[in-house]
Amino acid sequence: MMLPDLATPAALGGLALGYALGSIPFGLILTKFAGLGDVRAIGSGNIGATNVLRTGRKGLAAATLLGDALKGTVAVLLAKNLGEGAALAAGLGAFLGHLFPIWLGFKGGKGVATFIGVLLAFNAAALGLFAAIWLGLAFALKYSSLAALAASAATPLALWALGAPTQALLFLILAVLLWWKHAPNIRRLANGTEGRIGQKG
Repeated sequence: MMLPDLATPAALGGLALGYALGSIPFGLILTKFAGLGDVRAIGSGNIGATNVLRTGRKGLAAATLLGDALKGTVAVLLAKNLGEGAALAAGLGAFLGHLFPIWLGFKGGKGVATFIGVLLAFNAAALGLFAAIWLGLAFALKYSSLAALAASAATPLALWALGAPTQALLFLILAVLLWWKHAPNIRRLANGTEGRIGQKG
């Protein structure tokens, strides 16, 4: 099954709404308000929760994770009032906004939290599978990136199996983008230099 027409005014509006919300850099905003400076100057230089955690402020990292997830959820839920095409476009827009925020020169996060937030708005059952895979692999292997990559790859298959082919196609696109943004992590996993959960430095 093909995606609904994404060239309608409603879908374009959903895409714009999603991008506007998705491009809000919660990690950068929260760390600056906390007096910690620019989070892009530490660790990986990323604006996501994992890098915020490197400030030593677990509360800020959790707030960043929540904000980055909920901006995807809110975008989709608002756009659902305009139809399925608008909701799908909003989910894509929110993800693109997080990865490529115009305010930061199109250099954003890697997308895991926003992926989760968009998935929450569409299909809680698929989100449960994502969480199970992520938690299982993260606990067993201690690699957050590997857990996220595996869970994101399984999501389109889960959505297809659950009878949601249009959502499966959307999340296939999101998963490809997420893997692309994780290319440095994949290289480090391959050569054994990827940091493990809880590892210092």
